[in-house]
Amino acid sequence: MSWLSNVRNKIASITKRETPDNLWHKCKKCESMVFLKEFEDNMHVCPKCEHHGRIGPMIRFEQIMDENSWKIIPFSKVKEDPLKFKDQKKYSDRLKAARAKTEEQDAWVNVTGTIEGHKCVVGVQDFGFMGGSMGLAVGQAFVDAAMRAIEDQCPLICFTASGGARMQEGTLSLMQMPKTTVAISMMREAGIPYIVVLTDPTSGGVMAAYAMLGDVQIAEPDATLAFTGRRVIENTIREKLPDDFQTSEYYLEHGMLDMIVHRKDLRAELARVMGYLMAWKDAA
Repeated sequence: MSWLSNVRNKIASITKRETPDNLWHKCKKCESMVFLKEFEDNMHVCPKCEHHGRIGPMIRFEQIMDENSWKIIPFSKVKEDPLKFKDQKKYSDRLKAARAKTEEQDAWVNVTGTIEGHKCVVGVQDFGFMGGSMGLAVGQAFVDAAMRAIEDQCPLICFTASGGARMQEGTLSLMQMPKTTVAISMMREAGIPYIVVLTDPTSGGVMAAYAMLGDVQIAEPDATLAFTGRRVIENTIREKLPDDFQTSEYYLEHGMLDMIVHRKDLRAELARVMGYLMAWKDAA
């Protein structure tokens, strides 16, 4: 190795140590490079274009719940890999990889706690866990959250983020749609408010079930909300769809949402909505 090559390699090594890969965040919308700490301090929202980045359950709870008020509801056991499914990899191996990556049991986490003093149950779907796909575990977790809300006589708030049903569980994953719908009906019979916050992305069987059955429908700005892909719809109807089709803004304009709320305002807005919906209980 020549003297010049040796010097060049040493400089490259020093530069790599001083500028780690996780120092910057590249915005997926405007492609601006933002300091990761600045991005995190801004609630994982791009400070230049206001694009809302995807976040996991623990960060979500820290952002909206009162400090030290929330406690994770234990995860109910369900049958894993009921079909012994295998494609390029075993389904059981995919589950192990997703658990190692997210440190969660499955794609849904429930907590009980308070938001600005209002008691509530909050469920968050984790897109980082196999695309937030809905299987037996997610369906059962949703039912657990609904039953806990009925038991505690407090609202249920669900943050959705999913690519749809989990294909490795076949028809069993689709059966979670009527299962969760029944749980929502039970909440309504008990007079328990159900609030949905749709985040990017929410689609497929989740969009066709509990994601669109809230008493109040909220979404984060510019979230992708869809049952199926744009290309599939365009090829079916043989028409070009609007550029903003399947966004939060399009849904709000067409009456399918009640409001779009910026992440920095979401905690206060949820507290306000819960105050209205639970006023009957306070007056009783």
